[in-house]
Amino acid sequence: MTKVDTDIVTGDELVAELQAWLKTNWDPDLTVADWWERLGTAGWSAPTLPSTAYGRGVSRVDAGRVAQEIGKFGALGAPGGLGLLLAAPTIAAHGTREQVDHYVRDIVTGQQSWCQLFSEPGAGSDLAGLTTRAVKDGDEFVVNGQKVWTSGAQMADMGMLLARTNFDVPKHQGITWFAINMRQPGIDVRPLREMSGSSLFNEVFMTDARVGEDGVIGGVNSGWNAANTTLANERAGLGAGAGGGAGGFGAMPGTVGGQLARRAGDFVTPAEAQPRRRGGAPFLRPSGAGQLMQLAKTKGVNTDPVVRQGLARLHTMNEVARYNAERLKAVRASGGDIPGMANIAKLTMSDIMRLSRDLGLSIAGVDGTLHAYDEAGQKTLAAVRGGDFSVAMMTSLSLYAQAPPIYGGTDQIQRNIIGERALGLPKEPGDDRVVPFSQLPKNG
Repeated sequence: MTKVDTDIVTGDELVAELQAWLKTNWDPDLTVADWWERLGTAGWSAPTLPSTAYGRGVSRVDAGRVAQEIGKFGALGAPGGLGLLLAAPTIAAHGTREQVDHYVRDIVTGQQSWCQLFSEPGAGSDLAGLTTRAVKDGDEFVVNGQKVWTSGAQMADMGMLLARTNFDVPKHQGITWFAINMRQPGIDVRPLREMSGSSLFNEVFMTDARVGEDGVIGGVNSGWNAANTTLANERAGLGAGAGGGAGGFGAMPGTVGGQLARRAGDFVTPAEAQPRRRGGAPFLRPSGAGQLMQLAKTKGVNTDPVVRQGLARLHTMNEVARYNAERLKAVRASGGDIPGMANIAKLTMSDIMRLSRDLGLSIAGVDGTLHAYDEAGQKTLAAVRGGDFSVAMMTSLSLYAQAPPIYGGTDQIQRNIIGERALGLPKEPGDDRVVPFSQLPKNG
Protein backbone atom coordinates (compact mmCIF):
# COMPACT_ATOMS: atom_id res chain seq x y z
CA MET A 1 0.00 0.00 0.00
CA THR A 2 1.11 3.59 -0.56
CA LYS A 3 0.77 6.58 1.68
CA VAL A 4 -2.42 8.60 1.67
CA ASP A 5 -2.63 11.66 -0.56
CA THR A 6 -5.94 13.35 0.16
CA ASP A 7 -7.53 16.72 0.82
CA ILE A 8 -7.84 17.60 4.50
CA VAL A 9 -11.06 16.28 6.03
CA THR A 10 -12.00 17.15 9.62
CA GLY A 11 -14.70 16.61 12.24
CA ASP A 12 -17.62 14.28 11.64
CA GLU A 13 -16.67 13.74 8.01
CA LEU A 14 -13.24 12.52 9.12
CA VAL A 15 -14.80 10.10 11.62
CA ALA A 16 -17.20 8.76 8.99
CA GLU A 17 -14.33 8.14 6.58
CA LEU A 18 -12.37 6.36 9.30
CA GLN A 19 -15.33 4.15 10.27
CA ALA A 20 -15.82 3.08 6.66
CA TRP A 21 -12.10 2.39 6.31
CA LEU A 22 -12.01 0.28 9.49
CA LYS A 23 -14.94 -1.86 8.32
CA THR A 24 -13.00 -2.69 5.19
CA ASN A 25 -9.50 -3.05 6.62
CA TRP A 26 -9.54 -4.24 10.26
CA ASP A 27 -8.82 -7.94 10.65
CA PRO A 28 -7.85 -9.21 14.11
CA ASP A 29 -6.02 -12.17 12.54
CA LEU A 30 -3.46 -9.89 10.88
CA THR A 31 -0.06 -9.63 12.51
CA VAL A 32 0.63 -6.42 14.41
CA ALA A 33 3.13 -5.45 11.70
CA ASP A 34 0.63 -6.04 8.86
CA TRP A 35 -2.14 -4.12 10.64
CA TRP A 36 0.11 -1.18 11.43
CA GLU A 37 1.26 -1.20 7.79
CA ARG A 38 -2.35 -0.65 6.73
CA LEU A 39 -3.07 1.90 9.44
CA GLY A 40 0.11 3.90 8.94
CA THR A 41 0.18 4.06 5.16
CA ALA A 42 -3.48 5.14 5.12
CA GLY A 43 -2.65 8.15 7.29
CA TRP A 44 -4.48 7.01 10.43
CA SER A 45 -1.47 6.33 12.69
CA ALA A 46 -0.35 9.97 12.84
CA PRO A 47 -3.15 12.03 11.29
CA THR A 48 -1.60 15.33 12.47
CA LEU A 49 1.26 14.84 10.01
CA PRO A 50 0.84 16.34 6.54
CA SER A 51 -0.54 14.08 3.80
CA THR A 52 2.92 14.13 2.18
CA ALA A 53 4.37 12.52 5.33
CA TYR A 54 1.93 9.64 5.95
CA GLY A 55 -0.62 11.79 7.79
CA ARG A 56 -3.80 13.74 7.10
CA GLY A 57 -2.96 17.24 8.23
CA VAL A 58 -5.63 17.43 10.94
CA SER A 59 -5.52 19.07 14.38
CA ARG A 60 -4.56 17.32 17.62
CA VAL A 61 -8.20 17.42 18.70
CA ASP A 62 -9.31 15.63 15.53
CA ALA A 63 -6.42 13.20 15.94
CA GLY A 64 -7.77 12.45 19.40
CA ARG A 65 -11.14 11.65 17.85
CA VAL A 66 -9.42 9.30 15.41
CA ALA A 67 -7.75 7.45 18.31
CA GLN A 68 -11.05 7.20 20.18
CA GLU A 69 -12.91 5.86 17.16
CA ILE A 70 -10.29 3.19 16.52
CA GLY A 71 -10.69 2.08 20.14
CA LYS A 72 -14.49 2.13 19.96
CA PHE A 73 -14.40 0.04 16.81
CA GLY A 74 -12.38 -2.61 18.61
CA ALA A 75 -9.26 -2.35 16.46
CA LEU A 76 -5.66 -2.09 17.64
CA GLY A 77 -4.57 1.54 17.88
CA ALA A 78 -1.53 3.12 16.30
CA PRO A 79 2.01 2.37 17.47
CA GLY A 80 2.69 4.66 20.44
CA GLY A 81 5.89 6.23 21.63
CA LEU A 82 8.24 9.12 20.98
CA GLY A 83 8.67 8.24 17.33
CA LEU A 84 5.09 9.23 16.59
CA LEU A 85 5.02 12.13 19.07
CA LEU A 86 8.39 13.76 18.34
CA ALA A 87 10.57 12.19 15.63
CA ALA A 88 7.98 11.94 12.86
CA PRO A 89 6.81 15.59 12.98
CA THR A 90 10.41 16.82 13.20
CA ILE A 91 11.56 14.77 10.22
CA ALA A 92 8.42 15.74 8.29
CA ALA A 93 9.22 19.42 8.88
CA HIS A 94 13.01 19.39 8.35
CA GLY A 95 13.88 16.20 6.50
CA THR A 96 14.24 15.46 2.81
CA ARG A 97 11.75 13.45 0.78
CA GLU A 98 14.04 10.43 1.08
CA GLN A 99 14.32 10.83 4.86
CA VAL A 100 10.54 11.08 5.26
CA ASP A 101 10.06 7.89 3.25
CA HIS A 102 12.85 6.12 5.12
CA TYR A 103 12.26 7.18 8.73
CA VAL A 104 8.65 8.39 9.03
CA ARG A 105 7.23 5.41 7.22
CA ASP A 106 8.89 3.02 9.67
CA ILE A 107 7.52 5.10 12.57
CA VAL A 108 3.87 5.22 11.50
CA THR A 109 3.92 1.50 10.65
CA GLY A 110 5.53 0.58 13.97
CA GLN A 111 8.63 -0.96 12.45
CA GLN A 112 10.97 1.12 14.61
CA SER A 113 10.70 2.66 18.07
CA TRP A 114 12.54 5.85 19.05
CA CYS A 115 14.01 7.60 22.06
CA GLN A 116 15.14 11.22 22.61
CA LEU A 117 18.84 11.83 23.22
CA PHE A 118 18.74 15.51 24.23
CA SER A 119 19.44 16.16 27.94
CA GLU A 120 22.90 15.72 29.43
CA PRO A 121 24.23 15.82 33.01
CA GLY A 122 25.46 19.37 32.33
CA ALA A 123 22.84 20.42 29.79
CA GLY A 124 19.26 20.07 30.91
CA SER A 125 17.48 23.41 31.22
CA ASP A 126 20.30 24.95 29.18
CA LEU A 127 20.03 22.36 26.42
CA ALA A 128 22.17 24.40 24.02
CA GLY A 129 25.08 23.89 26.43
CA LEU A 130 25.37 20.22 25.41
CA THR A 131 28.85 18.78 24.90
CA THR A 132 28.23 15.41 23.23
CA ARG A 133 30.56 15.53 20.23
CA ALA A 134 30.03 14.33 16.64
CA VAL A 135 33.17 14.43 14.49
CA LYS A 136 33.07 13.95 10.72
CA ASP A 137 34.88 10.82 9.47
CA GLY A 138 34.38 10.30 5.75
CA ASP A 139 30.66 9.93 5.07
CA GLU A 140 29.93 9.27 8.77
CA PHE A 141 30.09 11.06 12.12
CA VAL A 142 31.75 9.53 15.18
CA VAL A 143 29.80 10.31 18.36
CA ASN A 144 31.13 10.47 21.92
CA GLY A 145 29.27 11.73 24.98
CA GLN A 146 26.62 11.04 27.60
CA LYS A 147 22.87 11.61 27.69
CA VAL A 148 20.51 11.27 30.66
CA TRP A 149 16.76 11.04 31.43
CA THR A 150 16.22 9.19 28.15
CA SER A 151 12.76 7.62 28.12
CA GLY A 152 12.50 4.19 26.52
CA ALA A 153 16.14 3.97 25.42
CA GLN A 154 16.34 0.32 26.42
CA MET A 155 13.60 -0.54 23.90
CA ALA A 156 14.51 1.90 21.10
CA ASP A 157 15.72 1.06 17.61
CA MET A 158 16.54 4.68 16.80
CA GLY A 159 17.41 7.84 18.70
CA MET A 160 16.85 11.57 18.14
CA LEU A 161 20.36 12.77 18.91
CA LEU A 162 21.54 16.33 19.47
CA ALA A 163 25.33 16.56 19.23
CA ARG A 164 27.80 19.39 18.83
CA THR A 165 29.49 19.44 15.44
CA ASN A 166 31.19 22.84 15.79
CA PHE A 167 32.67 24.17 19.05
CA ASP A 168 33.96 27.40 17.48
CA VAL A 169 30.63 29.13 16.86
CA PRO A 170 28.01 30.37 19.36
CA LYS A 171 26.42 27.46 21.16
CA HIS A 172 23.09 27.45 19.32
CA GLN A 173 24.80 27.44 15.92
CA GLY A 174 27.05 24.39 16.27
CA ILE A 175 24.44 21.69 17.02
CA THR A 176 23.22 18.96 14.65
CA TRP A 177 20.09 16.79 14.90
CA PHE A 178 20.83 13.15 14.02
CA ALA A 179 18.74 10.02 13.54
CA ILE A 180 21.08 7.45 15.10
CA ASN A 181 20.86 3.67 15.28
CA MET A 182 20.58 2.65 18.95
CA ARG A 183 21.32 -1.03 18.31
CA GLN A 184 25.03 -0.66 17.53
CA PRO A 185 28.31 -1.20 19.38
CA GLY A 186 29.38 1.86 21.31
CA ILE A 187 25.95 2.70 22.76
CA ASP A 188 25.46 1.65 26.39
CA VAL A 189 22.01 2.12 27.97
CA ARG A 190 21.73 2.04 31.78
CA PRO A 191 18.29 2.27 33.45
CA LEU A 192 17.70 4.80 36.25
CA ARG A 193 15.49 3.60 39.09
CA GLU A 194 13.08 6.27 40.33
CA MET A 195 11.51 6.73 43.76
CA SER A 196 8.26 5.31 42.38
CA GLY A 197 10.06 2.02 41.76
CA SER A 198 9.82 2.36 37.97
CA SER A 199 12.67 2.77 35.51
CA LEU A 200 11.12 4.95 32.83
CA PHE A 201 14.36 6.83 32.19
CA ASN A 202 17.91 5.86 31.31
CA GLU A 203 21.38 7.28 30.98
CA VAL A 204 23.08 6.58 27.65
CA PHE A 205 26.82 6.48 27.06
CA MET A 206 28.14 6.80 23.49
CA THR A 207 31.70 5.72 22.75
CA ASP A 208 32.74 5.99 19.09
CA ALA A 209 29.16 5.36 17.97
CA ARG A 210 28.53 6.11 14.30
CA VAL A 211 25.82 7.81 12.27
CA GLY A 212 25.83 8.39 8.52
CA GLU A 213 25.36 11.67 6.64
CA ASP A 214 21.90 10.46 5.68
CA GLY A 215 21.01 10.62 9.40
CA VAL A 216 21.47 14.42 9.55
CA ILE A 217 18.04 16.07 9.81
CA GLY A 218 17.84 19.75 8.84
CA GLY A 219 21.50 20.23 7.95
CA VAL A 220 24.83 20.10 9.76
CA ASN A 221 25.13 22.80 12.46
CA SER A 222 21.45 23.71 11.94
CA GLY A 223 20.04 21.28 14.47
CA TRP A 224 18.73 23.91 16.87
CA ASN A 225 15.85 24.70 14.49
CA ALA A 226 14.93 21.02 14.27
CA ALA A 227 15.33 20.67 18.05
CA ASN A 228 12.83 23.47 18.62
CA THR A 229 10.32 21.60 16.45
CA THR A 230 10.87 18.48 18.54
CA LEU A 231 10.48 20.41 21.80
CA ALA A 232 7.35 22.22 20.58
CA ASN A 233 5.71 18.90 19.77
CA GLU A 234 6.81 17.50 23.11
CA ARG A 235 5.26 20.39 25.05
CA ALA A 236 2.07 20.33 23.01
CA GLY A 237 1.75 16.56 23.39
CA LEU A 238 2.41 16.60 27.13
CA GLY A 239 0.34 19.68 27.87
CA ALA A 240 -3.11 19.75 29.43
CA GLY A 241 -5.92 19.65 26.88
CA ALA A 242 -3.70 18.07 24.22
CA GLY A 243 -6.30 15.43 23.59
CA GLY A 244 -3.89 12.52 23.40
CA GLY A 245 -3.16 10.42 20.37
CA ALA A 246 -3.72 6.97 19.03
CA GLY A 247 -1.66 4.28 20.59
CA GLY A 248 -1.32 0.52 20.44
CA PHE A 249 -1.36 0.37 24.23
CA GLY A 250 -0.97 -3.40 24.38
CA ALA A 251 1.52 -3.78 21.52
CA MET A 252 5.02 -2.38 21.46
CA PRO A 253 6.44 -0.86 18.28
CA GLY A 254 9.92 -1.66 17.05
CA THR A 255 12.08 -4.74 16.77
CA VAL A 256 13.21 -4.97 20.41
CA GLY A 257 9.80 -5.76 21.92
CA GLY A 258 9.34 -8.75 19.61
CA GLN A 259 5.60 -8.20 19.17
CA LEU A 260 5.33 -7.26 15.50
CA ALA A 261 4.80 -10.86 14.38
CA ARG A 262 2.03 -11.55 16.90
CA ARG A 263 -1.72 -11.50 16.20
CA ALA A 264 -3.11 -7.96 16.30
CA GLY A 265 -6.42 -8.99 17.86
CA ASP A 266 -4.63 -10.38 20.91
CA PHE A 267 -3.64 -6.85 21.94
CA VAL A 268 -7.08 -5.27 21.75
CA THR A 269 -8.71 -4.36 25.06
CA PRO A 270 -11.78 -2.24 25.80
CA ALA A 271 -11.00 1.47 25.45
CA GLU A 272 -11.96 2.20 29.04
CA ALA A 273 -9.51 -0.42 30.30
CA GLN A 274 -6.52 0.88 28.36
CA PRO A 275 -3.88 2.65 30.48
CA ARG A 276 -2.32 5.77 29.01
CA ARG A 277 1.22 5.04 27.94
CA ARG A 278 4.11 7.01 26.52
CA GLY A 279 7.25 5.47 25.13
CA GLY A 280 6.18 1.99 26.24
CA ALA A 281 5.97 2.92 29.93
CA PRO A 282 3.07 3.80 32.26
CA PHE A 283 2.01 7.40 31.77
CA LEU A 284 0.11 8.59 34.85
CA ARG A 285 -1.78 11.57 33.56
CA PRO A 286 -5.31 12.08 34.89
CA SER A 287 -7.80 13.30 32.31
CA GLY A 288 -10.11 14.87 34.89
CA ALA A 289 -11.54 14.68 38.38
CA GLY A 290 -13.59 11.53 37.71
CA GLN A 291 -11.15 9.04 39.26
CA LEU A 292 -10.72 11.13 42.39
CA MET A 293 -14.47 11.63 42.70
CA GLN A 294 -14.92 7.86 42.71
CA LEU A 295 -12.11 7.46 45.25
CA ALA A 296 -13.71 10.11 47.46
CA LYS A 297 -16.98 8.16 47.41
CA THR A 298 -15.15 4.94 48.24
CA LYS A 299 -13.42 6.62 51.19
CA GLY A 300 -16.62 8.32 52.35
CA VAL A 301 -15.22 11.87 52.07
CA ASN A 302 -17.21 13.01 49.04
CA THR A 303 -19.28 15.35 51.25
CA ASP A 304 -16.24 17.02 52.82
CA PRO A 305 -16.35 20.68 51.70
CA VAL A 306 -12.57 20.93 51.30
CA VAL A 307 -12.47 17.81 49.14
CA ARG A 308 -15.42 19.01 47.06
CA GLN A 309 -13.74 22.37 46.51
CA GLY A 310 -10.55 20.62 45.39
CA LEU A 311 -12.46 18.39 42.99
CA ALA A 312 -14.28 21.42 41.54
CA ARG A 313 -10.98 23.22 41.05
CA LEU A 314 -9.42 20.19 39.34
CA HIS A 315 -12.40 19.82 37.03
CA THR A 316 -12.26 23.54 36.19
CA MET A 317 -8.54 23.42 35.39
CA ASN A 318 -9.07 20.52 33.00
CA GLU A 319 -11.99 22.26 31.33
CA VAL A 320 -9.99 25.47 30.84
CA ALA A 321 -7.19 23.41 29.30
CA ARG A 322 -9.66 21.72 26.96
CA TYR A 323 -11.16 25.04 25.89
CA ASN A 324 -7.67 26.41 25.24
CA ALA A 325 -7.00 23.45 22.95
CA GLU A 326 -10.27 24.11 21.09
CA ARG A 327 -9.44 27.80 20.86
CA LEU A 328 -6.04 27.03 19.36
CA LYS A 329 -7.65 24.64 16.90
CA ALA A 330 -10.05 27.36 15.71
CA VAL A 331 -7.30 29.96 15.35
CA ARG A 332 -5.08 27.59 13.38
CA ALA A 333 -7.99 26.63 11.13
CA SER A 334 -8.15 30.27 10.04
CA GLY A 335 -4.40 30.38 9.40
CA GLY A 336 -3.32 31.97 12.70
CA ASP A 337 -1.58 30.85 15.87
CA ILE A 338 -1.49 31.64 19.60
CA PRO A 339 2.14 32.18 20.64
CA GLY A 340 3.11 30.36 23.80
CA MET A 341 0.03 28.13 23.97
CA ALA A 342 2.06 24.91 24.02
CA ASN A 343 4.07 26.29 26.94
CA ILE A 344 0.90 27.36 28.75
CA ALA A 345 -0.51 23.85 28.27
CA LYS A 346 2.66 22.32 29.69
CA LEU A 347 2.51 24.61 32.75
CA THR A 348 -1.17 23.79 33.21
CA MET A 349 -0.41 20.08 33.20
CA SER A 350 2.17 20.61 35.94
CA ASP A 351 -0.43 22.42 38.05
CA ILE A 352 -3.00 19.70 37.42
CA MET A 353 -0.55 16.98 38.43
CA ARG A 354 0.37 18.79 41.65
CA LEU A 355 -3.27 19.32 42.58
CA SER A 356 -4.11 15.70 41.72
CA ARG A 357 -1.27 14.58 43.98
CA ASP A 358 -2.25 16.75 46.96
CA LEU A 359 -5.97 16.14 46.64
CA GLY A 360 -5.55 12.43 46.02
CA LEU A 361 -3.37 11.91 49.07
CA SER A 362 -5.83 13.88 51.17
CA ILE A 363 -8.64 11.60 50.00
CA ALA A 364 -6.62 8.39 50.37
CA GLY A 365 -5.73 9.20 53.96
CA VAL A 366 -3.30 6.84 55.68
CA ASP A 367 -3.41 4.44 52.71
CA GLY A 368 -1.66 7.12 50.69
CA THR A 369 1.54 6.48 52.68
CA LEU A 370 1.80 2.90 51.36
CA HIS A 371 3.55 1.98 48.13
CA ALA A 372 4.97 -1.18 46.56
CA TYR A 373 8.03 -1.30 44.33
CA ASP A 374 7.44 -4.64 42.62
CA GLU A 375 4.54 -6.72 41.34
CA ALA A 376 4.43 -8.99 44.38
CA GLY A 377 4.25 -6.02 46.73
CA GLN A 378 1.51 -4.40 44.66
CA LYS A 379 -0.62 -7.54 44.91
CA THR A 380 -0.09 -7.67 48.66
CA LEU A 381 -1.14 -4.05 49.14
CA ALA A 382 -4.16 -4.51 46.90
CA ALA A 383 -5.27 -7.43 49.05
CA VAL A 384 -4.75 -5.47 52.28
CA ARG A 385 -6.81 -2.61 50.91
CA GLY A 386 -9.53 -4.95 49.79
CA GLY A 387 -8.43 -4.77 46.18
CA ASP A 388 -8.70 -0.99 46.06
CA PHE A 389 -6.67 -0.45 42.87
CA SER A 390 -7.57 3.24 42.73
CA VAL A 391 -5.54 3.92 45.90
CA ALA A 392 -2.54 2.06 44.47
CA MET A 393 -2.77 4.22 41.35
CA MET A 394 -3.05 7.32 43.53
CA THR A 395 0.14 6.63 45.46
CA SER A 396 1.99 5.89 42.20
CA LEU A 397 0.71 9.10 40.66
CA SER A 398 1.72 11.08 43.73
CA LEU A 399 5.31 9.87 43.53
CA TYR A 400 5.32 10.50 39.78
CA ALA A 401 3.83 14.02 40.06
CA GLN A 402 7.25 15.58 40.63
CA ALA A 403 8.32 14.62 37.09
CA PRO A 404 6.01 16.63 34.76
CA PRO A 405 7.23 20.03 36.06
CA ILE A 406 10.74 18.91 35.06
CA TYR A 407 10.68 16.79 31.91
CA GLY A 408 9.96 18.36 28.54
CA GLY A 409 11.42 21.64 29.82
CA THR A 410 11.04 22.78 33.43
CA ASP A 411 8.24 25.11 34.52
CA GLN A 412 10.83 27.88 34.82
CA ILE A 413 11.93 27.37 31.20
CA GLN A 414 8.30 27.46 30.03
CA ARG A 415 7.82 30.81 31.78
CA ASN A 416 11.00 32.17 30.20
CA ILE A 417 9.79 31.16 26.74
CA ILE A 418 6.37 32.73 27.29
CA GLY A 419 7.96 35.94 28.56
CA GLU A 420 10.52 36.26 25.77
CA ARG A 421 8.78 34.78 22.72
CA ALA A 422 5.11 35.42 23.43
CA LEU A 423 5.16 38.63 25.48
CA GLY A 424 8.29 40.14 23.94
CA LEU A 425 10.06 40.75 27.25
CA PRO A 426 13.85 41.31 27.08
CA LYS A 427 16.15 38.33 27.43
CA GLU A 428 18.48 38.06 30.38
CA PRO A 429 21.74 39.86 29.64
CA GLY A 430 24.58 37.68 28.40
CA ASP A 431 26.84 37.07 25.43
CA ASP A 432 26.40 33.29 25.10
CA ARG A 433 24.60 33.78 21.77
CA VAL A 434 27.56 35.54 20.16
CA VAL A 435 30.64 34.06 21.86
CA PRO A 436 32.00 30.77 20.42
CA PHE A 437 31.01 27.81 22.58
CA SER A 438 34.64 26.83 23.11
CA GLN A 439 35.26 30.19 24.80
CA LEU A 440 32.32 30.12 27.20
CA PRO A 441 33.10 29.42 30.87
CA LYS A 442 32.21 25.87 31.93
CA ASN A 443 30.95 24.63 35.29
CA GLY A 444 33.36 22.59 37.38
